[in-house]
Amino acid sequence: MPETHDRTNLAEVARQIGEQVAGPNAVDVDATGRFPAESIRAFREAGLLKAQISVEEGGLGASVDDVADAVAELGRWCASSGMILAMHAIQVACLVRHGESAELVAFRKRVAEDGLLLASATTEVGIGGDVRSSTCAVEAEGERYRLRKQAPVISYGEYADGILVTARRTPESAPSDQVLVVAEKSDYTLARTTEWNALGFRGTCSSGFVLEASGDINYVFATPYGDMSSQTMLPVSHILWSSLWLGMAQEADARARKFVQNAARKNPGVTPPSAMRLAELALVVQQLHDLVQGARARFRSADADGDLRASIGYATSMNSLKVAASGLLVDIVQRAMLICGMAGYANASPFTLGRLLRDAHGAQLMVNNDRINANNAQLLLVQRER
Repeated sequence: MPETHDRTNLAEVARQIGEQVAGPNAVDVDATGRFPAESIRAFREAGLLKAQISVEEGGLGASVDDVADAVAELGRWCASSGMILAMHAIQVACLVRHGESAELVAFRKRVAEDGLLLASATTEVGIGGDVRSSTCAVEAEGERYRLRKQAPVISYGEYADGILVTARRTPESAPSDQVLVVAEKSDYTLARTTEWNALGFRGTCSSGFVLEASGDINYVFATPYGDMSSQTMLPVSHILWSSLWLGMAQEADARARKFVQNAARKNPGVTPPSAMRLAELALVVQQLHDLVQGARARFRSADADGDLRASIGYATSMNSLKVAASGLLVDIVQRAMLICGMAGYANASPFTLGRLLRDAHGAQLMVNNDRINANNAQLLLVQRER
């Protein structure tokens, strides 16, 4: 796949990768639970791994919207490949928006030049999935840092070229006083603690690890992680994840529509009984589409409006995006399954929806919706009416 230097073509490049690479390998990736190496190689060759980095620093200067469109397209072919691109892009967004030190700028340029794949370690054993709390801490040793994190999940950790890790600022800091640290592959070791044999998103290879890292102290971001989370990590995560889920939903809708159209062609002039279900499905897909597009518009507005970006309403809306979109995805794929019947239930059918349904159920569990709703409940208690 040739590299593109036109950010407006990212969705088309993603479609080609999906059709030629990710899609043809998706069944094997899912069946064996293996890393989709072919997809990542194609992402690297096409420049997708450096898309958000500025042209001046060797990237494509793409926006979050551009990447979201690409991720949505990949969701139609291989959800694991699309999720890996989304997770990588979240880390790149943090580098682009908050990587201020000379060392982080240089690392960002290497991400662009070498097509480095970045992973994330934000959860930790013993904190119940709360990404805004850390037990591990950065220990400064002169010009170096050292940390040890027991992470229950580091998606594609063994295949990444670098991992962005959350930790307490110092060993004496409160659990919520966090920083984000870049750990290069040469600077860390991973000891696997759990295996990844899940219902869906099997190609993300999201095993647990003990991560031990030691690197340049200037690889610790100056911006507090709390600010990075609210301004970048959380909203970009929810936008890219929900865009992936939109692509998956659109694929389920397309298969259901083709199934009903085939049935209609067999009996000209007769409306198939499932046509009514198809019309109802289209309404829910439109709901998801409008939800995602509305959130993307709010994110653009918040980037230009500091008051909006800092508001409780913006935070709850971005949290609600993830909860609502993940629930709608399951509903949509299940509706498509009912329309296609046994043709959707069978794995070898051209209308099969099994993998999409299994992947869809993972959407509600990654950063569990109950935890997000609990956070929103706390925010709503202190939100003032305008």
